[in-house]
Amino acid sequence: MNIGKREIANFKKPYIIAELGANHNGDMAIAHKLIDAAKQAGCDCVKFQSWSKESLFSKKIYSVGADNLKTKKAGAEPSLKELLDKYSISKDSLREMAAYCSKAGIDFSSSAFCEEEVDFLCDELKVPFVKVASMDVNYHSFLDYMGKKGRPIVLSTGLSTMAEIESAVKVIEGTGNRNIAILHCVSIYPLSDKLVNLNNLDALRDRFPRYPIGFSDHTLGVAVALGAVAKGSSIIEKHFTLDRQMEGWDHAVSATPGEMKAIVEGSRRIAQALGSYERVVSETEKANISNYRRSLVAARRIESGQKIRREDLTAKRPGSGIPADQLASIIGKSAKRTIEADELLMKGDF
Repeated sequence: MNIGKREIANFKKPYIIAELGANHNGDMAIAHKLIDAAKQAGCDCVKFQSWSKESLFSKKIYSVGADNLKTKKAGAEPSLKELLDKYSISKDSLREMAAYCSKAGIDFSSSAFCEEEVDFLCDELKVPFVKVASMDVNYHSFLDYMGKKGRPIVLSTGLSTMAEIESAVKVIEGTGNRNIAILHCVSIYPLSDKLVNLNNLDALRDRFPRYPIGFSDHTLGVAVALGAVAKGSSIIEKHFTLDRQMEGWDHAVSATPGEMKAIVEGSRRIAQALGSYERVVSETEKANISNYRRSLVAARRIESGQKIRREDLTAKRPGSGIPADQLASIIGKSAKRTIEADELLMKGDF
């Protein structure tokens, strides 16, 4: 699978997505700063969320209120509709953000929550991929609509059983679209380490061997994201903020610019360090053999003509003489010269 010109593959340098979500707080000046910070941290992509109060919640949710969407702002709690109006992002603003990302040299994308949003992202903004939120894994008609756009699809799998993930992938495949990346995800904010289950990355690779498997990280800090890279994750997605103390839904569970930079730099090192399954001794390492390995050495003075016994031999650095694993082949041979104690043995000595 490719996102733009970038190959997305397991056990390679991961594609890093800074999930901005609603962390712009409805303020496009903050959105610009987030994009700049993500670029400076080395991220490959910034991702928004294209929901509106019409596409996300039903009247029943609005009657409950904003109890599950508290902000850090003191004072009277706003209504859920007020929060959604404040934190949603308009089409005009998304156009502006896409253009700003293009100028900054970082990919732009967004999660879509209705068919109209899919049309806008795919047909007008021509995003390099479209993101399926975890909540929509079982929304098959929506997945079918997305799949038919032919754009690469990044599928988050929070809330879902393996059977539900399999069904979702089959729906997308049924549209003829096989440009799919699957993200292991647990929809808890923040996510405790004991519930992460990074071994699910292996399980998903085993079940979907043709698709790259990534990780949508909701833990605090950088360690688990880097652990996912060490497990071969092809994509790392992580919520991103300028400051965890800011007002808003996701700031407290988001990575700061410093943390995101650590994830990016650590991911590059880990991906390079993973290397190959094949056991190879590089030319650089071979050059160290003569310095680091042992050679056979006389444990005591050996007279010319004397037959070599085991107690006559030991092994010490450097490794430029007879290798230590040839000790048995020397026993019983006659010395052609007198060899002083602690002297390196050479092939011509026998």
